[in-house]
Amino acid sequence: MTGHLPSGPRRAESSSRRQGTTLPPSLPADERSGPGTGRVVGALLARDMLVVRKNLNEFIPRTLLQPLLLVFVFTYVFPKIGQGIGGGSDAEGMFSTILVAGVLGTTIMFQGIQSTALPLVQDFAITREIEDRVLAPLRIDVVAIEKILSGSLQCLLAALLVFPIATIVPATPVHLAIKWPILLTMVPLACISASALGLTFGTIFEPRNVPMLFGVIVVPLTFLGCTYYSWQSLSAIKWLQIAVLINPLVYLSEGFRAAVTDVDHMSLPVIYAFLIAFTILTTAIGIRSFRARVLK
Repeated sequence: MTGHLPSGPRRAESSSRRQGTTLPPSLPADERSGPGTGRVVGALLARDMLVVRKNLNEFIPRTLLQPLLLVFVFTYVFPKIGQGIGGGSDAEGMFSTILVAGVLGTTIMFQGIQSTALPLVQDFAITREIEDRVLAPLRIDVVAIEKILSGSLQCLLAALLVFPIATIVPATPVHLAIKWPILLTMVPLACISASALGLTFGTIFEPRNVPMLFGVIVVPLTFLGCTYYSWQSLSAIKWLQIAVLINPLVYLSEGFRAAVTDVDHMSLPVIYAFLIAFTILTTAIGIRSFRARVLK
Protein backbone atom coordinates (compact mmCIF):
# COMPACT_ATOMS: atom_id res chain seq x y z
CA MET A 1 0.00 0.00 0.00
CA THR A 2 1.43 3.34 -0.97
CA GLY A 3 1.44 6.22 1.52
CA HIS A 4 0.11 9.67 0.88
CA LEU A 5 2.75 11.91 -0.71
CA PRO A 6 3.05 15.46 0.68
CA SER A 7 2.26 18.20 -1.76
CA GLY A 8 3.17 21.86 -2.18
CA PRO A 9 5.57 23.42 0.36
CA ARG A 10 5.55 20.32 2.59
CA ARG A 11 6.69 18.16 -0.34
CA ALA A 12 9.44 20.66 -1.17
CA GLU A 13 10.49 20.69 2.49
CA SER A 14 10.60 16.89 2.57
CA SER A 15 12.66 16.84 -0.63
CA SER A 16 15.09 19.42 0.69
CA ARG A 17 15.49 17.45 3.92
CA ARG A 18 16.45 14.36 1.92
CA GLN A 19 19.05 16.41 0.07
CA GLY A 20 20.53 17.81 3.29
CA THR A 21 19.48 21.41 2.66
CA THR A 22 17.15 23.75 4.50
CA LEU A 23 14.68 26.03 2.82
CA PRO A 24 13.86 29.41 4.35
CA PRO A 25 10.36 29.57 5.79
CA SER A 26 7.72 30.56 3.24
CA LEU A 27 5.89 33.33 5.04
CA PRO A 28 3.04 35.20 3.41
CA ALA A 29 3.95 38.68 2.19
CA ASP A 30 1.80 40.37 4.83
CA GLU A 31 3.52 38.44 7.65
CA ARG A 32 6.98 39.28 6.34
CA SER A 33 6.22 42.99 6.33
CA GLY A 34 3.62 43.23 9.09
CA PRO A 35 3.49 45.36 12.24
CA GLY A 36 6.66 43.72 13.58
CA THR A 37 8.83 44.95 10.73
CA GLY A 38 10.10 48.01 12.58
CA ARG A 39 10.91 45.95 15.65
CA VAL A 40 12.83 43.35 13.65
CA VAL A 41 14.76 46.02 11.74
CA GLY A 42 15.56 47.70 15.05
CA ALA A 43 16.87 44.41 16.43
CA LEU A 44 19.09 43.90 13.38
CA LEU A 45 20.41 47.46 13.68
CA ALA A 46 21.08 46.96 17.39
CA ARG A 47 23.00 43.80 16.59
CA ASP A 48 25.09 45.61 13.96
CA MET A 49 25.88 48.44 16.38
CA LEU A 50 26.86 45.91 19.05
CA VAL A 51 29.30 44.38 16.59
CA VAL A 52 30.75 47.85 15.90
CA ARG A 53 31.09 48.52 19.64
CA LYS A 54 32.88 45.22 20.19
CA ASN A 55 35.23 46.00 17.29
CA LEU A 56 36.02 49.63 18.11
CA ASN A 57 39.72 48.73 18.08
CA GLU A 58 39.27 48.13 14.33
CA PHE A 59 36.60 50.74 13.59
CA ILE A 60 38.42 53.75 15.10
CA PRO A 61 41.80 53.29 13.32
CA ARG A 62 40.04 52.48 10.04
CA THR A 63 37.93 55.62 10.38
CA LEU A 64 40.50 58.09 11.69
CA LEU A 65 43.77 57.15 10.01
CA GLN A 66 43.26 58.59 6.53
CA PRO A 67 41.50 61.85 7.58
CA LEU A 68 44.04 62.40 10.36
CA LEU A 69 46.97 61.99 7.97
CA LEU A 70 45.40 64.32 5.40
CA VAL A 71 44.75 67.05 7.93
CA PHE A 72 48.05 66.56 9.76
CA VAL A 73 50.27 66.69 6.67
CA PHE A 74 48.51 69.42 4.68
CA THR A 75 47.42 71.76 7.49
CA TYR A 76 50.00 71.15 10.23
CA VAL A 77 53.26 69.82 8.80
CA PHE A 78 53.33 71.99 5.65
CA PRO A 79 52.82 75.32 7.47
CA LYS A 80 55.32 74.35 10.21
CA ILE A 81 58.12 73.52 7.77
CA GLY A 82 57.40 76.46 5.49
CA GLN A 83 56.02 74.29 2.71
CA GLY A 84 53.15 76.68 2.12
CA ILE A 85 50.11 75.97 0.02
CA GLY A 86 50.71 79.28 -1.71
CA GLY A 87 49.56 82.84 -1.14
CA GLY A 88 50.80 83.29 2.45
CA SER A 89 49.14 82.63 5.80
CA ASP A 90 45.71 83.80 4.66
CA ALA A 91 45.73 81.26 1.84
CA GLU A 92 46.86 78.53 4.25
CA GLY A 93 43.99 79.37 6.59
CA MET A 94 41.56 79.29 3.67
CA PHE A 95 42.94 75.91 2.59
CA SER A 96 42.44 74.49 6.09
CA THR A 97 38.86 75.72 6.07
CA ILE A 98 38.21 74.22 2.64
CA LEU A 99 39.81 70.93 3.66
CA VAL A 100 37.57 70.48 6.73
CA ALA A 101 34.48 70.10 4.53
CA GLY A 102 36.31 67.88 2.06
CA VAL A 103 37.54 65.59 4.83
CA LEU A 104 34.01 65.26 6.18
CA GLY A 105 32.69 64.30 2.76
CA THR A 106 35.53 61.84 2.10
CA THR A 107 35.16 60.23 5.52
CA ILE A 108 31.45 59.62 5.04
CA MET A 109 31.95 58.32 1.50
CA PHE A 110 34.72 55.89 2.50
CA GLN A 111 32.87 54.74 5.60
CA GLY A 112 29.68 54.16 3.62
CA ILE A 113 31.52 51.93 1.15
CA GLN A 114 33.62 50.12 3.76
CA SER A 115 30.84 49.50 6.27
CA THR A 116 28.31 48.32 3.67
CA ALA A 117 30.13 46.91 0.64
CA LEU A 118 32.95 44.99 2.30
CA PRO A 119 30.77 43.15 4.87
CA LEU A 120 28.34 42.23 2.08
CA VAL A 121 31.13 40.72 0.01
CA GLN A 122 32.20 38.71 3.05
CA ASP A 123 28.62 37.69 3.92
CA PHE A 124 27.90 36.44 0.41
CA ALA A 125 31.23 34.75 -0.30
CA ILE A 126 32.69 33.57 3.01
CA THR A 127 30.53 33.52 6.14
CA ARG A 128 27.14 33.15 4.37
CA GLU A 129 25.69 35.21 7.22
CA ILE A 130 23.30 36.81 4.75
CA GLU A 131 21.34 33.55 4.75
CA ASP A 132 20.51 34.11 8.44
CA ARG A 133 19.40 37.66 7.68
CA VAL A 134 16.91 36.65 5.03
CA LEU A 135 15.42 34.06 7.39
CA ALA A 136 14.14 36.95 9.52
CA PRO A 137 10.42 37.75 9.12
CA LEU A 138 11.23 40.51 6.64
CA ARG A 139 11.05 40.91 2.90
CA ILE A 140 14.39 40.75 1.15
CA ASP A 141 14.05 44.41 0.16
CA VAL A 142 13.71 45.41 3.82
CA VAL A 143 16.84 43.43 4.73
CA ALA A 144 18.72 45.42 2.07
CA ILE A 145 17.36 48.70 3.46
CA GLU A 146 18.51 47.64 6.94
CA LYS A 147 22.03 47.24 5.56
CA ILE A 148 21.85 50.83 4.26
CA LEU A 149 20.62 52.10 7.63
CA SER A 150 23.38 50.23 9.46
CA GLY A 151 26.02 51.71 7.17
CA SER A 152 24.48 55.17 7.61
CA LEU A 153 24.79 54.97 11.40
CA GLN A 154 28.45 54.03 11.04
CA CYS A 155 28.94 56.98 8.65
CA LEU A 156 27.40 59.28 11.25
CA LEU A 157 29.70 57.94 13.96
CA ALA A 158 32.70 58.42 11.68
CA ALA A 159 31.73 62.04 10.96
CA LEU A 160 31.36 62.74 14.70
CA LEU A 161 34.85 61.36 15.31
CA VAL A 162 36.55 63.15 12.42
CA PHE A 163 35.03 66.64 12.67
CA PRO A 164 36.88 67.62 15.91
CA ILE A 165 40.17 66.37 14.46
CA ALA A 166 39.70 68.38 11.27
CA THR A 167 39.13 71.56 13.27
CA ILE A 168 41.76 71.14 16.02
CA VAL A 169 44.83 69.68 14.27
CA PRO A 170 45.54 72.45 11.67
CA ALA A 171 48.33 74.87 12.59
CA THR A 172 46.47 77.68 10.82
CA PRO A 173 43.05 78.93 11.96
CA VAL A 174 39.98 77.12 10.64
CA HIS A 175 37.13 79.56 10.07
CA LEU A 176 33.89 77.73 10.76
CA ALA A 177 30.42 79.18 10.21
CA ILE A 178 27.94 76.41 10.97
CA LYS A 179 24.47 76.69 9.44
CA TRP A 180 22.49 74.17 11.45
CA PRO A 181 19.53 73.67 9.09
CA ILE A 182 21.93 72.78 6.26
CA LEU A 183 24.15 70.62 8.46
CA LEU A 184 21.25 68.69 10.02
CA THR A 185 19.84 67.85 6.60
CA MET A 186 23.15 67.30 4.82
CA VAL A 187 24.56 64.78 7.32
CA PRO A 188 21.76 62.17 7.09
CA LEU A 189 21.45 62.64 3.32
CA ALA A 190 25.20 62.18 2.88
CA CYS A 191 25.29 59.10 5.14
CA ILE A 192 22.38 57.40 3.38
CA SER A 193 23.70 58.17 -0.11
CA ALA A 194 27.16 56.80 0.74
CA SER A 195 25.71 53.63 2.25
CA ALA A 196 23.38 53.13 -0.73
CA LEU A 197 26.44 53.36 -2.98
CA GLY A 198 28.14 50.80 -0.74
CA LEU A 199 25.16 48.46 -1.10
CA THR A 200 25.37 48.78 -4.88
CA PHE A 201 29.12 48.09 -4.94
CA GLY A 202 28.82 45.20 -2.49
CA THR A 203 26.19 43.39 -4.54
CA ILE A 204 27.47 44.13 -8.05
CA PHE A 205 31.17 43.35 -7.58
CA GLU A 206 32.38 39.78 -7.22
CA PRO A 207 34.73 39.18 -4.25
CA ARG A 208 37.75 38.78 -6.53
CA ASN A 209 37.08 42.25 -7.96
CA VAL A 210 37.12 44.09 -4.61
CA PRO A 211 40.72 45.36 -5.07
CA MET A 212 39.60 46.89 -8.36
CA LEU A 213 36.77 48.64 -6.49
CA PHE A 214 39.28 50.68 -4.48
CA GLY A 215 41.97 51.04 -7.11
CA VAL A 216 39.82 52.00 -10.09
CA ILE A 217 36.77 53.67 -8.52
CA VAL A 218 37.34 54.88 -4.95
CA VAL A 219 40.73 56.55 -5.48
CA PRO A 220 39.57 58.65 -8.48
CA LEU A 221 36.41 59.56 -6.55
CA THR A 222 38.61 60.95 -3.78
CA PHE A 223 41.12 62.93 -5.82
CA LEU A 224 38.47 64.37 -8.15
CA GLY A 225 35.86 64.88 -5.43
CA CYS A 226 36.72 68.50 -4.52
CA THR A 227 38.26 67.35 -1.24
CA TYR A 228 41.30 69.63 -1.41
CA TYR A 229 39.75 72.44 -3.43
CA SER A 230 36.36 73.96 -4.06
CA TRP A 231 34.37 73.27 -7.20
CA GLN A 232 34.40 76.99 -8.09
CA SER A 233 38.20 77.01 -8.16
CA LEU A 234 38.11 74.55 -11.06
CA SER A 235 36.73 77.29 -13.31
CA ALA A 236 40.31 77.72 -14.55
CA ILE A 237 40.03 74.19 -16.02
CA LYS A 238 36.53 74.33 -17.45
CA TRP A 239 36.44 70.84 -18.96
CA LEU A 240 37.45 69.31 -15.61
CA GLN A 241 34.92 71.42 -13.72
CA ILE A 242 32.21 69.93 -15.93
CA ALA A 243 33.61 66.38 -15.91
CA VAL A 244 33.67 66.06 -12.10
CA LEU A 245 29.94 66.76 -11.90
CA ILE A 246 29.31 63.02 -12.23
CA ASN A 247 31.24 62.42 -8.98
CA PRO A 248 28.92 62.20 -5.93
CA LEU A 249 31.77 63.18 -3.60
CA VAL A 250 31.81 66.63 -5.23
CA TYR A 251 28.29 67.26 -3.93
CA LEU A 252 29.11 65.91 -0.47
CA SER A 253 32.18 68.16 -0.17
CA GLU A 254 30.37 71.21 -1.50
CA GLY A 255 27.36 70.51 0.72
CA PHE A 256 29.52 70.46 3.83
CA ARG A 257 31.27 73.65 2.72
CA ALA A 258 27.85 75.25 2.63
CA ALA A 259 27.03 73.76 6.04
CA VAL A 260 30.15 74.55 8.10
CA THR A 261 32.05 77.37 6.33
CA ASP A 262 31.56 80.69 4.57
CA VAL A 263 33.59 79.55 1.56
CA ASP A 264 31.95 79.90 -1.86
CA HIS A 265 30.15 76.71 -2.76
CA MET A 266 27.93 75.12 -5.37
CA SER A 267 24.24 76.05 -5.44
CA LEU A 268 22.39 74.31 -2.60
CA PRO A 269 19.34 73.32 -4.71
CA VAL A 270 21.71 71.59 -7.15
CA ILE A 271 23.48 69.79 -4.29
CA TYR A 272 20.26 68.56 -2.70
CA ALA A 273 18.68 67.60 -6.02
CA PHE A 274 21.69 65.55 -7.11
CA LEU A 275 22.14 63.77 -3.77
CA ILE A 276 18.44 62.90 -3.49
CA ALA A 277 18.32 61.57 -7.07
CA PHE A 278 21.62 59.71 -6.58
CA THR A 279 20.37 58.13 -3.35
CA ILE A 280 17.12 56.97 -4.96
CA LEU A 281 18.98 55.53 -7.96
CA THR A 282 21.68 53.68 -5.99
CA THR A 283 19.13 52.39 -3.47
CA ALA A 284 16.97 50.97 -6.27
CA ILE A 285 19.97 49.39 -8.02
CA GLY A 286 21.39 48.09 -4.74
CA ILE A 287 18.11 46.49 -3.63
CA ARG A 288 17.62 44.86 -7.02
CA SER A 289 21.18 43.49 -7.04
CA PHE A 290 20.86 42.38 -3.41
CA ARG A 291 17.68 40.45 -4.19
CA ALA A 292 19.30 38.84 -7.22
CA ARG A 293 22.34 37.73 -5.17
CA VAL A 294 20.17 36.31 -2.39
CA LEU A 295 17.97 34.35 -4.78
CA LYS A 296 20.89 33.21 -6.94
